[in-house]
Formats: sequence, structure tokens, C-alpha cells
Amino acid sequence: MEDEKYMRRCIQLAQNGLCNAAPNPMVGAVIVCDDRIIGEGYHVRCGEAHAEVNAIRSVEDPSLLQRSTIYVSLEPCAHYGKTPPCADLIIEKGIPRIVIGCRDPFGKVNGRGIQKLREAGREVIVGVLEDECRQLIRRFITFHTLKRPYITLKWAESADGYIDICREAGKPVALSSPLTRMLVHKRRAEHSAIMVGTRTALLDNPSLTVRDWYGRSPVRITLDKEGKLPPELHLFDGSVKTLVFTQEERPPLPNVEYILTDFSRDILPQVMEALYARSLQSLLVEGGSQLLQSFIDAELWDEVFIEKCPAQLHEGVKAPAMNEKKMGVTVQSFGREFRHYITNRAL
Repeated sequence: MEDEKYMRRCIQLAQNGLCNAAPNPMVGAVIVCDDRIIGEGYHVRCGEAHAEVNAIRSVEDPSLLQRSTIYVSLEPCAHYGKTPPCADLIIEKGIPRIVIGCRDPFGKVNGRGIQKLREAGREVIVGVLEDECRQLIRRFITFHTLKRPYITLKWAESADGYIDICREAGKPVALSSPLTRMLVHKRRAEHSAIMVGTRTALLDNPSLTVRDWYGRSPVRITLDKEGKLPPELHLFDGSVKTLVFTQEERPPLPNVEYILTDFSRDILPQVMEALYARSLQSLLVEGGSQLLQSFIDAELWDEVFIEKCPAQLHEGVKAPAMNEKKMGVTVQSFGREFRHYITNRAL
């Protein structure tokens, strides 16, 4: 029970890295001596010190390390990347006992850190709150095991199942409240990339940036098979990196990358391959209905957020269809709006 208590604190700390740690995993570390926490840390952002390093640095009396336990939500690394191996640092500091939440699925680690610590004569316990620790790094695991980004689908729909009216241009129907719009921007800040289809890009002219929350804007992605999207769109303003999947050569634009794509074949596997090659670990798909439905039909998703509001549109663009009865569904209330959170139990 003591080990679980401190591991829960590791998980709590790790979540602070949600917006900045990627493509590295979120990791938390706690150092305990004589039933008292003497050090804590988490991985703040990619390229900077890992959780174990920050926890060790926070200890005021380093002599206590030689009779302490370090708790880590993820197996300490054993290879040289942007930072030295954390397993080596733990050994160097003489920490005798290491409690690990779960093994690291990354090929350069995956048990090597555990092996190194045990070969150094340290007591190593693995698997404390393992399911919770794996859930914490589900994006990292999906990326490295399935070779694709972790995919979140999101849309807002009316009480009668429409996401918009039928229109040729202009702003979409406002189905979100100020609070739920803020949550959408929070979700954007938590993802590496965001995607919309050609029609949504053309009719809505979205910026797809983070404005109502603190954080960096994700890489913007859209489809433009025949080069119909004009350069005046917000997507092409150069403020954020934008990827365009197209079969047409296009004149270069600042901060825009055109990816030549074979539209005679299934598009989604090609998109997944390109995003994986660019180390984009998580993808938020915001619309439109046809693009969202293509991900659902292909079983190519991990989470879904559906905002359901009381307004009725009576006609228009139908919301994507999915069988929620087979999924794990959680419902949250935000005033008159409800948000359905669905996880894909098939994965």
C-alpha cells in the first residue's frame, strides 16, 4: 500500500508534462526516506531533464539518497539520447531501492534500464499501479507499438444529431458554450497535430490555433486533393506549421509543407505514415463529418469527445455515427451541455 501511495503521487506529478513532454512520455518521480518525501520531479519538456534527474536535484540532503527509495512511473532510461541515462544516475547516487510503475515500450529501453539497475545490485520492483501508469503514457505506447499517432476525434452536435446547417460559406452554427470552447482549446494544446477536411477548411476557414487556453498550437493538417484551398485561408498564414496532403504541386507558402499523396488508394494509412515519420505523437480530428466518419469506419481512433447541446437544427449536416453501446462511455455535464467521452476498448 505504501508503494501504491507514492506511485499515485508520481502519476499526479507526471500529468504536469501533458502539453510539453511529447514526443517523450510523461513521467513522474518521488524520492522517499524514512516514510517522508524528500524529493519530487517530473519531465517538464522534451530535451530537458527527466523526472528522475529533477527529483534527485530537489533533494536538499544528498546523503539521504543512499538509504532512500525512488519511485518512477516509467522505467528509467538506459541509453544516451538528448540527456544521459537516468539508470546510471540512480546507480551513481547510491539509491538502493527502485519502484517502477511500468516498463518502457521504447525499443532503446524496454527492460534495459531494469536490467542495469539489478546488475548493479539494486532492489527493483516493477508493476506497481501498472495499468494506471500505462494509461498515463497511452499516447507514447500507441505511437511506438502501432506506428501511428494516438487519435482523438471531437465534434459538437445538436440534440437532434446535426453538427451544422447546410451552407456554402460563412461561420458554422455555434453549438458550443464559452466553457466548452475553452475546453476545446485546452484539448488542442494537449495534441501534437490537429486535422480538418477540405470542406471544413474551405467553408469554416478555421485557424486551428490555441487561443482560449495557455499552450502551443498543434501542427495543422488538411486534405486538398485538387488544390482547391486558396492561400488566403487562415491555415496558410504561416503562424503555425501546416501539412497539406495533395496530389497537385503547389506554389510554396511560408511554414506550409505539401505532401504528395496517392488519392486512388486509402488516404488514412498514408496520413498515418507521414505523421509517424514526422514524430507527431497525437492527432486531434475536429471535422468535418465525412472525415470523422472515415476514421470511425476504419476503427482508427482511440478517444472521442462528443459535445451534445440542447439546440435543435431539424436539418443539415448529420453528425458522425458510432455505436456507443460497445464502448466505454463517460458523460460530463457543463450546464445545459453534455460531453460524452468514449474510449476505444478494441485497442
